[in-house]
Amino acid sequence: MAQTAAHEMFARDKASQQLGMQLVSAGDGAAVVRMKVTESMVNGHGMTHGGFVFALADTAFACACNSHGPVTVAAGADVTFLRPTAAGDQLEAHARERSISGRSGIYDVTVTRAGDVVAEFRGRSRMISPGRPA
Repeated sequence: MAQTAAHEMFARDKASQQLGMQLVSAGDGAAVVRMKVTESMVNGHGMTHGGFVFALADTAFACACNSHGPVTVAAGADVTFLRPTAAGDQLEAHARERSISGRSGIYDVTVTRAGDVVAEFRGRSRMISPGRPA
């Protein structure tokens, strides 16, 4: 797998690493990130807390929009939760670039569990340093 600026960024991402996330792939405006849901990620209803699902999608989004090289950050994001997940579930977030206009971009992320869609995320990005790698 070719190393991109997203791989370098992820190597410094202590928050995602502490949550057990793994960068599977990143390049050409796309990324895949995995995370196993732990007992400490479950809410009072016995389901994965939505914040952790959002964090997984957000990390895949960050890796996709930083795969081109320039430092790019989130300008905003929305998530729709479709199915609950639980401790022990392996989640996978697939991010892909939808549109780039100047320094702004739109990315879609689908979060799955064993092939079933559990959440859809749309992120809006903003390139902040066009001349520097992430």
